[in-house]
Amino acid sequence: MTDDTSRVRLEPWSEEDAGLLRALNAPELMGHLGGPETEEQLVRRHRRYVELSADGTGAGRMFRIVLLPEEAVVGSIGFWSQTWDGEPVYETGWAVLPGFQGRGLATSATRAVVAEARAAGLHRHLHAFPSAENTASNAVCRKAGFELLGERDYEYPPGRPLRCNDWRLDLG
Repeated sequence: MTDDTSRVRLEPWSEEDAGLLRALNAPELMGHLGGPETEEQLVRRHRRYVELSADGTGAGRMFRIVLLPEEAVVGSIGFWSQTWDGEPVYETGWAVLPGFQGRGLATSATRAVVAEARAAGLHRHLHAFPSAENTASNAVCRKAGFELLGERDYEYPPGRPLRCNDWRLDLG
């Protein structure tokens, strides 16, 4: 496994990223996550992302993914604190715009976010929970060095059952 992250740069999520969030809300990107969100849901999500990125406690951070050397904004990624199986952990999630998929950018960004979560230092493990049917996101986890713990039932969005894979990476 290579740790190459030189193809992307992570930049903290900001007020200016609302348009990116709307672009990432496309049906083809949200199919494994319960479908596109309403405008009201997007406004709330954007506010959470901005607040998380301004939080200096190490609880997490959201980023826009910038493709280098083109300087094109191609997606989002982040990590945040949560409790999983009674243990405080970080969770990560990402999305890459359709025109930039299939180039390994999500994997490069995931490796970069692993370094960010490790530096934040609050939790020992970073988890990802892609749908068991999301071949591309499961491949990102594998290529980024996560260990597959198995399939689990998850609820995302709240109230919608999802069969996901539980991937874990040791940040220690």
